[in-house]
Amino acid sequence: MKILFVYPKYPDTFWSFKYALKFVSKKASFPPLGLLTVAALLPGYWEKKIVDINVKTLKDRYLQWADYVFISAMSIQAESAREVISRCNAMGVKVVAGGPLFTADHEHFPGVDYFVLNEAELTLPVFLEDLEKGQPKHVYTTDQWADIRKTPIPLWELVDMKKYASMNIQYSRGCPFDCDFCNITTLYGRSPRTKDKEQLIAELESIYSLGWREGVFFVDDNFIGNKMKLKKEVLPALVEWTRKKKNPFPFNTEASLNLSDDPELMQLMVQAGFDTVFIGIETPNEQSLIECNKFQNKDRDLIACIKRIQQSGLQVQGGFIVGFDNDPVSIFEMLIKFIQDSAVVTAMVGLLNAPRGTKLYQRLIKEGRLLKDITGDQMDLSINFVPKMNYEMLMNGYRKILNTIYSPHHYYERLRLFLKEYNPLQKTAFHFRFGHLKTLLKSILYLGIIGKERVYFWRLFCWSLFRRPRLFRLALTFMIYGFHFRKVAHRINEKTPA
Repeated sequence: MKILFVYPKYPDTFWSFKYALKFVSKKASFPPLGLLTVAALLPGYWEKKIVDINVKTLKDRYLQWADYVFISAMSIQAESAREVISRCNAMGVKVVAGGPLFTADHEHFPGVDYFVLNEAELTLPVFLEDLEKGQPKHVYTTDQWADIRKTPIPLWELVDMKKYASMNIQYSRGCPFDCDFCNITTLYGRSPRTKDKEQLIAELESIYSLGWREGVFFVDDNFIGNKMKLKKEVLPALVEWTRKKKNPFPFNTEASLNLSDDPELMQLMVQAGFDTVFIGIETPNEQSLIECNKFQNKDRDLIACIKRIQQSGLQVQGGFIVGFDNDPVSIFEMLIKFIQDSAVVTAMVGLLNAPRGTKLYQRLIKEGRLLKDITGDQMDLSINFVPKMNYEMLMNGYRKILNTIYSPHHYYERLRLFLKEYNPLQKTAFHFRFGHLKTLLKSILYLGIIGKERVYFWRLFCWSLFRRPRLFRLALTFMIYGFHFRKVAHRINEKTPA
C-alpha cells in the first residue's frame, strides 16, 4: 500500500511567521506532528511519503503514486484542504481525512472518501481492519479518549528537518479549564491525559539522534494541566536528560496563567530547558473574563502574574481577544496600555469567534446571533456572529490595536523594557552555524538599512550588544518577529471587513 500524507498550506497570519522565516532560511515553523504520528500507526511495511505544502509543492506525480491520500488540518487550513481534496477527486485518488478541522466539521467536505475522526489511536485501527476486509465505512468516530501512553514516536524520517524552524512534540492532551470560546475540551476533554516520562524522553532522543539542535515546541494546549505529575516525575527526568545532553534544545509550550502561582514548577521548567510559554491572557477587562468563563485569570493582578513568570526566566507570549459582549468602548486603549506595561513582546491579538462545539457557539445559536461557521483566518477581519459592539467600531478599534502595538515606536519600546527586566537563569548551548551569520546580515540589510524601523533597530541593536550582550541573539530574534508582525498588520489594514 502506498500512502501519501498531505498537510495543507497555512495562510499568512501572525502565527505563520512567514516573513520572519525568510531571515533564517526556513520554509515553515513546525512539521505536521499529527500526520507523522498517524504514519507511525500504519503498518510498517506500507510505503509512505509526506508532502507538507508549506515547504514543498504538491505535484501531480505524488498523487499518481499514491493509493490513498491521508490529509489532516486545522480550521485555518480549510481553504487549502479543499483544494487538495478537489485535486485528489479529479485524479481519482481516495482521500482519508482526520484531525481537528474534519472532526469539527466533516459534513462540509463531500469530496472525502473516508473520515477517521477524533483521536486516531482509537478510530484508525478500526478503519484499517475494515479496509483490509474491503468494507471501509465513510465515517469513523468515537466518544472515548485515547490512552496516549500507547502513542508511538512520530516518523520524523519522513520530513526534511532543515526546512523547519522548530520541532514539536506532545506530552499531554486536554485542559482542566473550560473557556467558552475554546474547543480544546470538546476535542480532547477536561481531564489532562499525559505520556510517561520514559516515553517523553524517548521522543526527545529520537529528535536528538537525527541531529536536531534547535528549539522544540511542546504542543500541549495546557502543559501544566497535571502539575503534580510534572513536578514529581516528568520535569525531574527532563532536567536530568537535558543536563546529560548539555542543554541541546530550548523548549517552549503553552500554559495557563496559574503557572505564576507555583515558583517550584516555574523553576523546574527553567532547569529543564524551557524559556518561553504562551499564555491566554485574553483581556484586562474583568467582566469579559467572567463572560467567557476564564475564571483562572479572574481576580488577579494580571501584569504582576506576567512579571513573576518572566522573572523566573520564562518569556511570556500573550494571546488577547477583543469582541466580547462586555467589552467597553475603551477596551482598545486599555489593551494597548496593558500590552505595553506588561512588556509582552509577542502579543497575539485576535477577534473573538465561535468555533463549532464550544459553549459560545451554542449560546450564540440560542440568541440568534450566529452568522456562519468560523474560517479560522482572521486576516479578512471576519467574525462569525453579530457582536454587541457596533461592528465598524470593533473593526476600527482592532485595527488601532494592531497599528499601535506593532508600530516600530511601541514595539521597540516594549522590547527594550522586556530586555531590561528579563534574566534567563538557564543557559542553552549555542550551536553556531553559518546560517546564523546569514540571519544577522539579512537583519542588518532589511531592518537596519532598508526598513522604515532602522532608527529603532540600530538603537536597540547597539544597546543590547553593549548593555545586555547575553540577550543580543534574543533581541535580534524579536526584532525579526516585529518585522513579520508589521507586515501582517499591514495586510489586515488593506482588507475590507468580510
